[in-house]
Amino acid sequence: MSQLTIEGIGTFEVAENKRLTIALIENGGDPLHRCGGNARCTTCKVQFLAGEPAEMNEAEKNKLAERGLLGEYRLSCQILCSQDMHVKVANPFGPSGLSDAGPTLSETIPSA
Repeated sequence: MSQLTIEGIGTFEVAENKRLTIALIENGGDPLHRCGGNARCTTCKVQFLAGEPAEMNEAEKNKLAERGLLGEYRLSCQILCSQDMHVKVANPFGPSGLSDAGPTLSETIPSA
C-alpha cells in the first residue's frame, strides 16, 4: 500500500499500482479526465508537492511538452501509485461546469 495525500482533502491508503486518476476519484480528489485516461487532453493534470515518480512514459512526456506543461504538471492518468505521493489536483470536476468528469477509466494504462 502507498499513501496518497490529496491537497486540501486528506491522506489515504492506496493499493499498489492503482492508476493515480482512479485513486483520486475514489478518495474525493474529483479530477477531470475528459479523454478517458489516454494522455490526450491534460485535464487530469496534477502538481506534485512530494513523492513525484521519476519515470515518465512517452505519451505523458509528449503531451506535456506539446502543451508547454513539462516540468510543471504530471498527467495522473499515466501514473501508477507505487510510492507515497502528495498531489494537488489542477482541474477538479466540481467547479468545471461540465456534465461529467469524463469517461470510465480502465484499471490499466493503455500502451501508446
